[in-house]
Amino acid sequence: LGSTRAELRDAVARLGLRRFRGDQVFHWVHGLGRTRIPEMTDLSKADRRLLAELGRCDPPRIAARRRAADSTTKFLFGLADGNAVEGVWIPEPGRRTLCVSTQVGCAMGCAFCRTGRGGLVRNLSSAEIVGQVLAVRGALPPPEAPTHLVFMGMGEPLENYEATVRALRILLDPVGADFSRRKVTVSTCGVVPAVERLGAEGLDVNLAVSLNAADGAVRDRIMPVNRKYPLEELMGALRRYPLRRGRRITVEYVLLRGVNHDRGQARKLARLLRGLRCKINLIPFNPFPGCGLAPPAPQEVEAFRGVLLEAGYTAVVRRSRGREIAAACGQLHARHAPTSPWPPCGEPPR
Repeated sequence: LGSTRAELRDAVARLGLRRFRGDQVFHWVHGLGRTRIPEMTDLSKADRRLLAELGRCDPPRIAARRRAADSTTKFLFGLADGNAVEGVWIPEPGRRTLCVSTQVGCAMGCAFCRTGRGGLVRNLSSAEIVGQVLAVRGALPPPEAPTHLVFMGMGEPLENYEATVRALRILLDPVGADFSRRKVTVSTCGVVPAVERLGAEGLDVNLAVSLNAADGAVRDRIMPVNRKYPLEELMGALRRYPLRRGRRITVEYVLLRGVNHDRGQARKLARLLRGLRCKINLIPFNPFPGCGLAPPAPQEVEAFRGVLLEAGYTAVVRRSRGREIAAACGQLHARHAPTSPWPPCGEPPR
């Protein structure tokens, strides 16, 4: 699951098979979602016996699933070592978005994030990241298959850089899942060197940044990453990030009552983003037990948004989805501790 098409071509060649057989295997797995070698019927039985030497090809197990009244569906994926991560499938008119995780837990410690309360357990492999997509595609009927991907689940994607980029290359491959680059978004809390590195990869996926404050003092308070990569450095990296014509960076701003939600903070945000090609997602905080934080009132959210609209920005309020199914990141994970009997989703064959 964690092998690029080029790596699979090399792997089958080492088994004595012709290299194009790697393309066929890649298409079966990532294009058709068929992960059992006996099902790959355009390969001979002898070739399929050889392919078994490459190892297993099992997506993570779906340990729990909850569907909300609005059809938003939360998945809990059981991993081989007994850990678990989350994914959320969000249907909207004209699109079906799947939010995937890149780490078990998170080390970034943002005050408003449930996942970060438990710290980082470990990085996911590229196979475990891609496997979430395959597991959901296999669990839903074809008309509900995801059309958009967002790397906004548990963990900081750019702190698990190599596995995240490998997973992106696999999911974007036209012989496989063939996701459109315009429909894939990687979110970061602001790991500046990795933002610049991602921009140089040539992947041309969308970038979202969890900003949440318009000045360094407030951001220091709610996002410890700002102490290592200050707001000024982050904004410089965002202004240098390569964007094709018509593309914009998504600025995510979680609104916290008494912290970052008043009109003065909105005016600061408008000044901070001046000249940056961006759109702004305003996210009223989704509380969890013990967080000590609360969302603003709806009229306060609209007042904040009004300042940004007057300044000429595209600003939308992200409607909360799936509250009744613990759809905020990390909430369902906190209620379950599955132990998976499945074998690991391994790294690519070497």
